[in-house]
Amino acid sequence: MKRYLFDVDGTLTPARQRIDPKFQDWFLDFAAKNSVYLVTGSDNPKTREQLGSAITFAVDAVFNCNGNETWDKNELVWANKWRLPEAAHEWLSEQLTASEFELRTGLHFEHRSGMVNFSIVGRNAEIDEREQYIQWDRRTNEREKIAVAFNLRYPELEARVGGDTGIDITQRGQNKAQVLEYFDPNDELVFFGDDMGENGNDYPLHKVIVDNSRGSTYNVGNWTETWNLLQYGK
Repeated sequence: MKRYLFDVDGTLTPARQRIDPKFQDWFLDFAAKNSVYLVTGSDNPKTREQLGSAITFAVDAVFNCNGNETWDKNELVWANKWRLPEAAHEWLSEQLTASEFELRTGLHFEHRSGMVNFSIVGRNAEIDEREQYIQWDRRTNEREKIAVAFNLRYPELEARVGGDTGIDITQRGQNKAQVLEYFDPNDELVFFGDDMGENGNDYPLHKVIVDNSRGSTYNVGNWTETWNLLQYGK
C-alpha cells in the first residue's frame, strides 16, 4: 500500500507558521482519500496549531518530536522519556555564549519527548528576528558547525539541523528513521521533507527509505512545491 509521509515546517507550512487556508482544505481532502502520516520535529500542540486539529485527526498517525511521540486521532499513544544529559546541556550553553550572533530572544532549549531543540536566537523570536538568524546562518553555517562538533564530542547522541533556526538533539538513532518500524515491509513510502541534506533532520528517514528501496523521497523548497508535486507530479 502507498503511504504518504510529510514533514511539516517548510514542507506543509512556512516555518513556524500556519498552513495556507486553500492548501489546508485541499490537503484535508487528500488525507481523506490517501494513507497520510506526519513526521515532524515539533511537539503535538504546535503541529495542531499549524495544521489545524481537523488535519491531525484525519491522518493515520502523527509522529512528533522526530518520531519520539506517536499520536493517533489526537491521542498520545507512546512517548520517549529520554532527557538530555547535563554535560551536553552545559556544552550547548557554552556555544550559546560564544556565538557572535548577538540577538537573544529566550527559550534557547525546548525539551520535548525524547529530544531537545536548541536555538541560538531562541524560539521566542518573531518572524523578522528569525529571518535575521536565517540570513546569519546561511553566511556562517553556524548550526551545522555546532551539530558536527557536538556529534564528535558526544558519539552516543545525535544533533541535526532542524527547521530554520534550531538544532534537534536525540539519542543516536532516535531520529525520524525510527518511524520505519511502524510500516509493513510491503508498503510503498513517499516522503516529503525540506531538510534532507546529510546533517538535516529529514535525512535519516530519507536515507533508510532510499537505501532499503522502500519508496521515494522529495526534498522540497517550500509548501507550494509540495502542493504542486502532489497535484501534478514531477
